[in-house]
Amino acid sequence: MLYREAGDFSSTYAQDSQTFPIRFDRYRYYFVLAFAFLVVPFLINDYWANAILLPFLIYAIAAIGLNILVGYCGQVSLGTGGFMAVGAYACYKLMTAFPDVSMFVHVIIAGLITAMVGVLFGLPSLRIKGFYLAVATLAAQFFLVWLFNRVSWFYNYSASGQINAPERTVFGIAVTGPNTDAWATYMFCLIFLTLSAIIARNLTRGTVGRSWMAIRDMDIAAEIIGVNPLKAKLTAFAVSSFFVGISGALFFAVYLGAVEVGEAFGIQKSFLVLFMVIIGGLGSIFGSFAGAAFLVVLPVVLKIVGVDWLGWPTDIVAHFNLVIVGGLIVMFLIVEPHGLAQLWRLAKEKLRLWPFPH
Repeated sequence: MLYREAGDFSSTYAQDSQTFPIRFDRYRYYFVLAFAFLVVPFLINDYWANAILLPFLIYAIAAIGLNILVGYCGQVSLGTGGFMAVGAYACYKLMTAFPDVSMFVHVIIAGLITAMVGVLFGLPSLRIKGFYLAVATLAAQFFLVWLFNRVSWFYNYSASGQINAPERTVFGIAVTGPNTDAWATYMFCLIFLTLSAIIARNLTRGTVGRSWMAIRDMDIAAEIIGVNPLKAKLTAFAVSSFFVGISGALFFAVYLGAVEVGEAFGIQKSFLVLFMVIIGGLGSIFGSFAGAAFLVVLPVVLKIVGVDWLGWPTDIVAHFNLVIVGGLIVMFLIVEPHGLAQLWRLAKEKLRLWPFPH
């Protein structure tokens, strides 16, 4: 009664294969998009932007990228932080070398450069999988961090080894540098997240996505029925790295403004994005959003409740956050491997028949 698809019908194949065939779903997502683009920019302030909204938007892009590789193609990766660093440093070099080029172009090219690096490190997936592939991508993580630390060309021979984002504008509005407005940086990241989600949603529902899922479910059987494992795995690494590179570029240029690779893109970053995918749900674009939102909001809620209300020490609250995240990961892996996305699907199934027994 609360969630109905009765009365929805399709008279063409195009209607039947659209992204959201149920009218209620379409209207709900249209409402969310309209609220995000037309209402939030007028309500946002610096605290909401820096504490919740910008981290959520950027991590959601990274989670979408990792979910394509791990959730849809079944290729385990622990090198997300390193690939985010590739996007950040590529964006920095482009911003300093071509100051007159649009910031949109810088971020997209940084994503393309990361995609090429991802394909390079994805080549071992043609011969190894599972634990051994995880170790190979973990080695890529450490190698990339070492490379950006040791080769001074990447940070323009700065004495501190830190990279700082110069001020850049879009249509005369600053989106990087010290003089940005919260709504401008929010809108800039929101545009990239919206486009990334639309592209990922359509890719996973098409021929490419089906080949990824065939490799994930049983690679030998997929090869027998005509799926090219070379093409499927390398396209998954390329698309995943493209989104992760975009998130790294935005994380550096728009959110932080100045980074040091070991601190900003260490192994902790790789595990954080992986935890978002596990908690949100493997093989689900919505799960990437849910996992990113949960792990971004949780520390803020714990700080407000634990530090501001109860007066607990900050380190105790930080450890409590780790305990909660670890417990949830174990719980989801045992009880509900498909994460928050599956819980949302079950809730919609219940709403279809409410208030009648199920």
